[in-house]
Amino acid sequence: MHIAIATKNHWRTVSGHAGQNREWLLFDCQPGQPIPAPRRIVLTREQLPHHFKDDGPHPLHGVQIMLAASAGDGYLRHMQKWGTQVLLTGETEPLAALRKVLAGEAQPGRRLDLTTVLCKMRDLFSPHRAAR
Repeated sequence: MHIAIATKNHWRTVSGHAGQNREWLLFDCQPGQPIPAPRRIVLTREQLPHHFKDDGPHPLHGVQIMLAASAGDGYLRHMQKWGTQVLLTGETEPLAALRKVLAGEAQPGRRLDLTTVLCKMRDLFSPHRAAR
C-alpha cells in the first residue's frame, strides 16, 4: 500500500495545506512487514495539486492514502478522482501518524490551519469543484 504524508521542515513535521505542499514522504507499506524507509519527494510548482492539470504522470499517482494536517474541499475531490483517500490528522510527527493508519487507529483531531479558509474560497473557482 502506497501512503504519502505531506510534510514540512525538511520532512520532519506533518504539514497542512496539502494542495500547496511540496515535501512528501512516500511509503510502500506491506502487510506484516516493518515500516520501510520513505522515498522523499519534492514537487515542482507545476506538480502541486492546485496547479497540476492531470495531463501527464505525477509522482503521487498510485498513492492509496494521503495524510495531511489540512486540505481544502477541492483538493479532496481532486484526490478522489485519483482514487486516493485523504486522511486529516492533528498528529505532528509523520511516523506516528503512519503507525496509527497501519494500526487502524483514529487520527488525533486536526490543528487549526487558517490557510484552510483561503482554500475554501479558492475552491469556489477550482476546476475540481463539485458540479452544481
